[in-house]
Amino acid sequence: MGGRRLPRFSLFLLFLGLLATNTSAAPEQYMLLISSLLHAEVPEKACILLSHLNETVTLSAVLEYGTENRSLVANLVDDLVANKDTFHCSPFTLPSSPVSETVAFLSVRVKGPTQEFRKRKAVLVRNMQSLVFVQTDKPIYKPGQTVRFRVVSVDEDFHPLNETVSQMVDPKRNRIAQWRDVRLRDGFGQFSFPLSSEPSQGQYKVVVQKESGARKEHPFTVEEFVLPKFEVLVKMPKKITILDEEIAVSVCGIYTYGKPVPGTVTWSVCRRFSQGQSECYGKESEAICEEFSQQVNQGCVSGVIETKLFQLKQQGFLMNIEAEATIREEGTELELSGRAVCEVTKTLSKITFEKVDSHFRRGLPFFGQVRLLDGKDAPIPNALVQVSVDATHHLSNHSTDEYGLVQFSIDTSNFTTAPISVRVTYKDSPVCYDYKWLSGNHESAEHKAKHVYSASQNYIRLEPISDTLVCGHQQDIHKGSFSVELLVGPEIAPVMRFLIYSILPDGEVVADSEKFNIEKCFSNKVELQFSSIHTLPGSGARLRVTASPQSLCALRALDQSVLLLKAEAELSPSSVSLVHPLGWVPRLVSVTIHPAHVQELHARHCAKHWDEYMINHSNSIPVPHRTKHRGWGGLRHRQKAMDSLKKMDSEMSWENEVSWESSVQAETVRKYFPEAWIWELLVVDTSGQSEVAVTIPDTITEWKVGAFCLSAATGLGLAPTTSLRAFQPFFLELTLPYSMVRGEGFPLKATVFSYLPGCIRVSVQLEASPDFLAVPMEKGACSHCICGSGRLTLSWMVTPSSLGEVMFSVSAEALQSPELCGNEAAEVPEVGRKDTVIRTLLVEPEGIEKEETFNSLLCVKGETLQPLMDNPAPPWRGDEVSEKISLQLPPNTVSGSARASFSILGDILGSALQNLQNLLQMPYGCGEQNMVLFAPNIYVLNYLNKTQQLTPSIRAQAMGYLSSGYQRQLNYKHQDGSYSTFGEHHGSSQGNTWLTAFVLKALAQARAHIFVDEEHISSALLWLSGKQKDNGCFLSSGSLLNNAIKGGVDNEVTLSAYITTALLEMPLPATHPVVRNALYCLETAWRAMAGNPDSHVYTKALLAYAFALAGHEAQRREVLQALDRDAVRAGGSIHWQRSGQAPASIQPQGWGRAPSAEVEMTAYVLLARLTAQPAPSPEDLSTAALIIQWIAKQQNAHGGFSSTQDTVVALHALAQYGTATFNREGKAAVTVRSKGTFSKEFHVEDDNRLLVQQVALAEVPGEYSATVTGAGCVYLQTSLRYNIVAGQGKSPIALQVQTIPQSCSEVEAEKTFQISISASYTGSRPASNMVIADVKMVSGFIPLKSSVKMESNHVSRTEVTNNHVLIYLEQLTNETLSLTFTVTQDVLVQNLRPAPVRVYDYYETDEVAIVEYSAPCSTGRV
Repeated sequence: MGGRRLPRFSLFLLFLGLLATNTSAAPEQYMLLISSLLHAEVPEKACILLSHLNETVTLSAVLEYGTENRSLVANLVDDLVANKDTFHCSPFTLPSSPVSETVAFLSVRVKGPTQEFRKRKAVLVRNMQSLVFVQTDKPIYKPGQTVRFRVVSVDEDFHPLNETVSQMVDPKRNRIAQWRDVRLRDGFGQFSFPLSSEPSQGQYKVVVQKESGARKEHPFTVEEFVLPKFEVLVKMPKKITILDEEIAVSVCGIYTYGKPVPGTVTWSVCRRFSQGQSECYGKESEAICEEFSQQVNQGCVSGVIETKLFQLKQQGFLMNIEAEATIREEGTELELSGRAVCEVTKTLSKITFEKVDSHFRRGLPFFGQVRLLDGKDAPIPNALVQVSVDATHHLSNHSTDEYGLVQFSIDTSNFTTAPISVRVTYKDSPVCYDYKWLSGNHESAEHKAKHVYSASQNYIRLEPISDTLVCGHQQDIHKGSFSVELLVGPEIAPVMRFLIYSILPDGEVVADSEKFNIEKCFSNKVELQFSSIHTLPGSGARLRVTASPQSLCALRALDQSVLLLKAEAELSPSSVSLVHPLGWVPRLVSVTIHPAHVQELHARHCAKHWDEYMINHSNSIPVPHRTKHRGWGGLRHRQKAMDSLKKMDSEMSWENEVSWESSVQAETVRKYFPEAWIWELLVVDTSGQSEVAVTIPDTITEWKVGAFCLSAATGLGLAPTTSLRAFQPFFLELTLPYSMVRGEGFPLKATVFSYLPGCIRVSVQLEASPDFLAVPMEKGACSHCICGSGRLTLSWMVTPSSLGEVMFSVSAEALQSPELCGNEAAEVPEVGRKDTVIRTLLVEPEGIEKEETFNSLLCVKGETLQPLMDNPAPPWRGDEVSEKISLQLPPNTVSGSARASFSILGDILGSALQNLQNLLQMPYGCGEQNMVLFAPNIYVLNYLNKTQQLTPSIRAQAMGYLSSGYQRQLNYKHQDGSYSTFGEHHGSSQGNTWLTAFVLKALAQARAHIFVDEEHISSALLWLSGKQKDNGCFLSSGSLLNNAIKGGVDNEVTLSAYITTALLEMPLPATHPVVRNALYCLETAWRAMAGNPDSHVYTKALLAYAFALAGHEAQRREVLQALDRDAVRAGGSIHWQRSGQAPASIQPQGWGRAPSAEVEMTAYVLLARLTAQPAPSPEDLSTAALIIQWIAKQQNAHGGFSSTQDTVVALHALAQYGTATFNREGKAAVTVRSKGTFSKEFHVEDDNRLLVQQVALAEVPGEYSATVTGAGCVYLQTSLRYNIVAGQGKSPIALQVQTIPQSCSEVEAEKTFQISISASYTGSRPASNMVIADVKMVSGFIPLKSSVKMESNHVSRTEVTNNHVLIYLEQLTNETLSLTFTVTQDVLVQNLRPAPVRVYDYYETDEVAIVEYSAPCSTGRV
C-alpha cells in the first residue's frame, strides 16, 4: 500500500453519557470512539467528543493491557480537563503481546462537581501479522529444470518487512531443500533450486514459514510435457433454462501468436445422466451426446443445436451440458482439445436488490432499487413487477427500464410494526409437480428492514451507492439536501463503512451508516510498457517500468503456451486480499460539517467491519451486523491509465501501434525457445521510471509480462499483465526425427506460414552440406506463391553420409519478383523477409557400439621431488617413463566407425570430476544405481576441499548434482524410513537392509554440503536398528540385484560388516549402542573364520575396513594378513578376486576391465590400508600404491568403473589415496607419438592438474607411445570406440527378437508393429543378476508409451529415453521370459537399417546378448 495511513478503526465502540443538570438546558454529552479491534505495534487513535458542557469535567480513558494501564485521551497527561465543547483525537501505539491475540479492557470515567459517569468495555488486541506472497517463474516444470521463486513479505500496510525462512516439499511431503535463517532484504528474497532429471512427478510446494510460525504454501507442478502450439476455445452460453429450444456452440483454434489454426474439428455436446455408468450398456448409459466433425480453415466453426435431444425438462440428468472439441492441425496431425460447460437452470426469472435502505424511518420514504433478470442473467426490460410490504397492505406496480431496473419508494407514515418485510415479485411459479419432470420457477426478492427510533422524529439518511467507487476520484456522498465530498483512495479500499451522526439541540443523537465498495487499488502505481507491442522474434526491445521512486521491481515473462498448459493463481489484487488477516486494513477519517439546520454533524468512514455501541440514559442507535468482506487488491482506474499512457506517448518516441517497423532485422535465425523469459530485478530511479533492454526469444508466441514492486514509502504495487506478441510476417517449421542410422533416408519437411494480407513469392532453401545428400521431393519451380494467410510444405529426401550431429539449416525468403501470384503482384515485407531455422540430427553408425579404455598412472621423480624419494607412495619409476599403446580393431568393425582419443590428467580423480553425472554408460533407474550419481560427489568435494583445490564453480556443480541425487533417492523411500531398489510404489513390500545402510551413510555425509532432512536420517537409522539381532548382527531384508556378492551378503556377517562400515562412515562413534553391538558381531565372526582359508574374500575385505574405521588395529592387521595370502600379484600391481573365479580376460595392453565385484573388494582393501589409525604406515602406503596401479587400469573412459557399487567404492578409495599422497610440487611433460607423423606434447602442473587435456588420434588402427618426463604423477587414458556388425557369439543369455507381423503383408505394418523379446539365462549360476533389456528403435519409429508400461512380476521398471526402450528385469533364469510392446511411425524413413536389442547383466557386463531386428516393411530385412 501507499504511504502510512491514518490509524486503523475496524470495529467502533462509542460511549455516550448524557447527564441532565438543568431541565431547560440540553444534557451534557460525552462520547469516546475507538476500534474494538486494536493492532499492536501500529498507530491507533482514540477520539473524544464533549458537548453541552455546563461545568468543568475531567475525562479519563484507560486501557488495561497486559501489566500496564495506558491513558488514551492525551499524549502527555493522564486525564483530559475541559470546560467547553471539545472534539479531540489522541494517537497511541500498543506493544506486541506474547500471544497473537489478547483481550484488553477500556475504562472510561467522566467526573464533574455535580456528576460522574463510568463505563468499562472489552476490546481485542491483535499482534501485527506479516503477509507473505510467493511467485515462481512458471507454474509447471520439466524434470531437470531449475525452479526459480521469489518470496515477498510485507506488513498489514503492505510495506516491506524483513523476515522468513523457506523450504521446498515434493509430492511425498519430503523436504528436498531448505534455506535456514534467511533474512529477507527490503521484504524480498529470490531463490532457485535445480530439479533432478528423475524427480517425483506431481505437485510440489514452496513452503514459507514466518517468524510467527504461520506458513504460506505456493504450489507448482513437475511433469513431462510439450507446450501446446495453440489453444482450443469452446464457447457456449454459461446458462440456459429448461425452456430453451436451442443452444449455440462455437469452436476456435488459435495459435499462441493469435492466428487461426487450420485443420479438422471434432466436437461433441453431451448431457450426462446423474447415475453412474452401467457396466452392461457402457458409454451409452453415460450421457446423451451429439457429435460433429468439420474441416476448418479460418480457425472457427459454429452451430446451433436443438436441445430436444437433451431432454432438459426430464429428471435423471446432471444440470449441465458439456461441449468438448478436438482440433487436428493440418500438416502436423497434432491434436489438442478444449472444453466448456453450460449450466441448465430451472430458474426462469429472478429479482435482486441493487440498492435498498437497511432501516426504515417512520415518516420518511423508504427507497429501493431492484433488477429483473431472466434465467440466463440477462435483464428483462418493460416488465411489470409488484412491490409489497407485509402487515401494512402496501402494494404497488412498477415497470422495468431497458436494463431491467426498477426504482421505488414507499411511504412509511402509517407503518406501526417493525421490522418490515419488503417483497418484490414478477410472476408466480407454476404449482404443478411431477417427480419425473422439472418445472420452472420465478424467484422473488425479499428484504427485511428494522425501524430506527427517534423520540423527536428526526432522522439522517445516507443515499446508497450500488456502483463500485473508483480510486483517485472525488465521490459525493449525499445526505438529504447536502453532501460530503470524499477523495477515494487506497487507504479506504476495498470496502468502506460510512457513519454519519448528529447531536440535536435537545441532546438526542441520530445516525445512519452505509457500506460502499471501493475499487481495489495501490498507492504504488506500477505500469509496464514495451517499446513495441508487436515485434520480431530475436529482436531487441525496451521495457519501461513506472513505479514509486526507488522501488525494487521484480519482472516476469511467460510464454502464453505455459499458461494454456497450466493455469496458475498469479500474484494479483485478488490473491493479495486472500492472505490479509482481515481482507483489508480499516481506517478512520473524521469530517465535521456545520449545515444551517444541524447544530453539529460528524461523518466518519471506515473500511472493513465495525460494531457500534452508543450508551445513554434514554435512547440508542441500532447496531448493524458485522459483515466479513474478503478480497483486496490494486487496479488503476482505466481512464487514469489511459491518460498516463497518452502523457507518456507525448513524452517519448516509442511506437505502440501494431507495427513491424520496430525492428530492423531482415533475417531471423531462430534456435532459442524458453518457456519462461524475463526473470529480473530492477530498481526504479528517482524519476519513477526505469528501462531494461531485453532480447525477444525466438518463439513465435505471445508473452505475458507482469511485475510487482516494493517501496519503503508507498509499499507494494502490482502492474497489470501486459502482452508482447513475438511474430513475423512469415516463418517456417522443420519436421525431422531425433536420430538416423547412416545410409537411411528420411523426408525433411519445411512448412512455411504466411500471415501477410497479400501474396508473397517465397524461396525455400536447404543449405548444402557435405554431411548429407538431399534430393527435392517436389519438382519444378524454384519459388512459390503463398497468399492470404496460407501455408506451403516442401520436402527433401535426405540421406546423411557423416556420423555424429549433422546440422540442417533451412531458410525461407520472400523474393522481389516481377512474376505474378495469380493476378496479384508479389509483395515483399520491409523487415523480417527471411526466416532461418537450424536443427540438428544425430547420425549413428550401423552395428553395435563398443568402447575400450587403457589407463596408466605414471610417476616420475625428477629433481624437484628428490626429497620424497623415500616415500613409498606414489610408485616412482625414475626420471622418464614410456608406455606403448596399440590400437587394434576386430575384423567385424563397421567401416568409418572407429575413433580414438588420448587424455592427460594431473589428478587421479580428474576423469571422474569431469563426468560426475555420466560415470557409467548405463541406466540409472533404480535406488542403488542412482547412488552412483549421488555418493561420488561427496568424495570429490571432500578430496578437493582437503587438498585446497575446490573452486566455487566445481563446488556449485557438485552440490547441484548432490541435490538432484538426493531428490531422486527419495523416490525409493518407504514410509518406515527404509529404501528399496524400486521404491514402495513399484510393489516392494519391504525395504532393503543393504541399500538402506548405503543411503543412510550417503545422506549423513551429504549434510556437510547440502540440506538433508534429518528425518530421513533418523528414520533410516531407526529402521536399521530394528533389524539388529541380540548378537549384534543384522537380519537381511529385501532382495539384492547383484548376486555376485550374494554368497557373502546372504551370510549375515558380510551384511553386518557392510552396515557397520556405513554407520561408522556417517560417522557414528564406535561407542554408539548399535555400532558397539555390531562390532561385537564382527569380532565374534572373525574369531570363527580366522583359520578358514576358504572364507569369502569379499567378507574379509569388508571386515578389514570395518575394523580400520573402528580403530581396532589388531583385528585390522589380522584380516589384512589373511587377505595378503589371497592377493593376485601381476605386472607390478595387486588386486583380489572371488574364490573360484577365473582370472579376468585381459587383452593386449590391458584393454579389458575386471568384473564389478573384483574392483569393489580390492577398493575395500585399499580403504582398509588408508584408514589405519592414527595414520597409514609406510607398509600400508607401499601396498596401496600397488593396488592403485590395478584400480586405475579398470577405470572406464568416463571416470567410473564396471557398474554401480564398484564405482562408488573405488572412487571413495581413489579420493582417500589422493588425499594421502597429494603434493603440489612438480611439473611433468607428456608426449604422445605415432609411428607416423603424429606428435602431441602436453604439460601438467599445479594450476592445470584438474584439466582434462585431450587429443583425437587420427590413425586407427595404429601404434602409439606416450612418454612422461619431469617430476610428478600423470594419469593417462586412451579411449577407443568403434561399431561392430552384430553376430551371435557365445553368451550365457539366450535372446530371440522378432516383429509382429514379421512381414509387410498387413496394411498397418508400415506404420505400427510389435517387438517381441524372449530371453533366458543359460550360464553356470542359478540365475543372473538384474538384467537390462536395451531396445533401440528403428529410425523414424517411437514406442507407444502405454504398451511399454509393463505390469509383470519380472519387470521392475521401464523407461523411454531418446530412441531407446529400457526394461529392467529382476533376474533371468533358465525359463524363457517373453516381453512385447508396440512401436509406431513418427517420421517416414527410407532404407531402414536394422536396430539392435542388447540384453546384459548389469553387474557382470561381459554377460551380454545382442540381436538385431528390422521393421516389417524395411528393405533388405535381416
